[in-house]
Amino acid sequence: MFARRIYMHLKPNSVTEFTQRLEKDILPLLRKQKGFQDEITFVGQSGAEAFAISLWDKAENAEAYNRGTYPEVTKILATVVEGPAQVETFNVVNSTFHKIAAAVAV
Repeated sequence: MFARRIYMHLKPNSVTEFTQRLEKDILPLLRKQKGFQDEITFVGQSGAEAFAISLWDKAENAEAYNRGTYPEVTKILATVVEGPAQVETFNVVNSTFHKIAAAVAV
């Protein structure tokens, strides 16, 4: 399993719109992507920052999303996000929501 973590600075007073865009526009796009497994989104208590973790079956599918659909997602969020989002990728080694058997390299 593979994860993408996206960190964003939100514009003032935009949490409600951010949440609505996520529910109505972004999640439906993600659900159509090959290999998409889950999305978890967090908003800081101040409402000034957010981050999202998307889980994918393998890195290739997350990379295909990054090249193909993610630019559309950034356009959808442009009215609520300040500046560029920071994207990082990770191999998932454990999840209590998903059964993952990770091989540990010695």
